Amino acid sequence: MKTTKLNIIIVLGLIATVGILIAQLLWTKEAFSLEEKKFTQKVHIALLEVTKKLYQGSQNSLPNNPVKKIANDYYVVNIENDFSPDALEFYLKKEFARFSLNTDFEYAMYNCQSDEMVYGDYISITNNTKENKTILFPKHKNLIYYFAIRFPNENKFLFSSLKFWFLLSFVLLIILVIYVFSIYTILQQKKYSELQRDFINNMTHEFKTPLSSILLASNFLSKQDAITENEKLKNYTQIIINQSKKLNEHIEKILNIAKTDNDSLALEKKNISIATTIYNVIENVKLKFENLEISVDAAKDFSITADEFHFTNIVYNLIDNSIKYCANVPEIKIAITETKNAIELSFSDNGLGVSTKNIPFIFDKFYREKNKKSNEVNGFGLGLYYVKKICNQHNWKIYAQSNQPSGLTIKILIPKF
Repeated sequence: MKTTKLNIIIVLGLIATVGILIAQLLWTKEAFSLEEKKFTQKVHIALLEVTKKLYQGSQNSLPNNPVKKIANDYYVVNIENDFSPDALEFYLKKEFARFSLNTDFEYAMYNCQSDEMVYGDYISITNNTKENKTILFPKHKNLIYYFAIRFPNENKFLFSSLKFWFLLSFVLLIILVIYVFSIYTILQQKKYSELQRDFINNMTHEFKTPLSSILLASNFLSKQDAITENEKLKNYTQIIINQSKKLNEHIEKILNIAKTDNDSLALEKKNISIATTIYNVIENVKLKFENLEISVDAAKDFSITADEFHFTNIVYNLIDNSIKYCANVPEIKIAITETKNAIELSFSDNGLGVSTKNIPFIFDKFYREKNKKSNEVNGFGLGLYYVKKICNQHNWKIYAQSNQPSGLTIKILIPKF
């Protein structure tokens, strides 16, 4: 994916996430305002009901608009009638419970006889233990007979009723933090990957120039009479040529892997025979490893649509790995089976195998299992990475499992089309 396109996706994702978070916070604020209005309405209606009950059996008429909200959590109720503190407290508890106003409150009465406030009590809904609290109510300048109500924990009560909204906002905030952290990590990994790829490209290109010179000089040297007539010098020259070619193959493989990290491989798909391809690879491998014991079990000669060059490389890499990481005579069993939805290609060997905990890593770039053959085997840990990349390009599935008591099995699932 191009850097510009990636940056656009990141910015759009960040804007969308921040936008959702802001919208959620605005909705939460609006929900809080609605809950506050709802609470005020409930208190107003409940106090009206209390006032009506205090006027029951009285000759006096109920005053107009007796309930007044003085502050956010402070209400006064005008009562032009005599009433007892016990009756007031009883009705307050009853009406508040009926309207689900389950929060602490304090009340006080004004005594017109002594021109003093007769402080009532602090009523705790959550705590049944009687607490001695100092209750201070300012005197209302216009009213004579009235009682006052204050809700000291109103905000706490409102916040508790919006727990879901605050939880959702918190979750969205966590998601935003995780998103930003993930983007930061991705960009850092991308940066490191680009540095690694540039280093590999530069390194391999720098190697190819002197290596080409070595191969040209070696080939020219091998044709000289002094070399051809001396068996020992001839063998040494051939070793130089063979090892130079092997090094050149490794460099080409690294360059191809580095190239395909940026771009998808251009596959030339056509109908090919699985068994025929495998037998051709086996024939070539046996020229180098005569003692190789390898068997192919196929119910029939299956045909698939694939890139012949890369599929041949897959088979060669898997067989070559089984040979390289075997302490004894290599024994490889290849099975081609058919399921309802796929053709399964299985490669099993009697090699050193891979520990179960490390199996998930064997397809990683540059990964090599630590064992007694690690130092003897030449390579960069790119073979299985290449195999998996080709399988992914073909939309095939590949996985590995440990054999008992030794060895490794790698299976490729090729879907039927």
